[in-house]
Amino acid sequence: MPNASFNHGGVKPNHPNFDDNQVNSHNEQYMKLRQEARSEGDAMARCFDQAHSAYASGDGARASQLSKEGHEHKARMEDLNKQASEWIFKANNADENEDTIDLHGLTVHEAIDRTEAFVQDARRRNRTQIRVITGKGLHSRDHVAKIKPAIAKLMQDENISAHVDPRNAGVIIVDLTGSSAGQNSRDADALTRDVARSVTGSDTDCVIM
Repeated sequence: MPNASFNHGGVKPNHPNFDDNQVNSHNEQYMKLRQEARSEGDAMARCFDQAHSAYASGDGARASQLSKEGHEHKARMEDLNKQASEWIFKANNADENEDTIDLHGLTVHEAIDRTEAFVQDARRRNRTQIRVITGKGLHSRDHVAKIKPAIAKLMQDENISAHVDPRNAGVIIVDLTGSSAGQNSRDADALTRDVARSVTGSDTDCVIM
């Protein structure tokens, strides 16, 4: 498990180039967990492919063994990703206030799960507004945002009113005041268009991964 002290790699927090989220994302142990998870995922895929071939050729015993190995790799992959997810989430949210959630370093699936849980908790605490830090996608592969449009789609699917922070395109502000369903739907649709525009330059392009 990565060091919970959140080592910033020698860059001081008051340094003008300090970016806490990116430092955490490049933590050696965190990156190792993600890489090992990817390796387990590759091994899982190979086992399942080979199991399919073995079954097709009539070797049921071999297919069964390979399938078992594939599930073992899958379990290890999920455990490694869980460790990485828990660490990066704790590191990036250590200094955030209780109405803000930072999703940097998470996979799309992890980010959606965390956001759903955060919205539910905020509603239990009778909060009227929360901030979801998705990032702008500048550090994503091919510089294409994945988490931001996925969270926009989540808000649309859940009929939750939300909008992109006009002061920071990497933040989605979520309204939990419980306005009418029709208004929420219109706001969610507008959010999806705003996110598409900020990611692709067009509000009609589909950017959900």
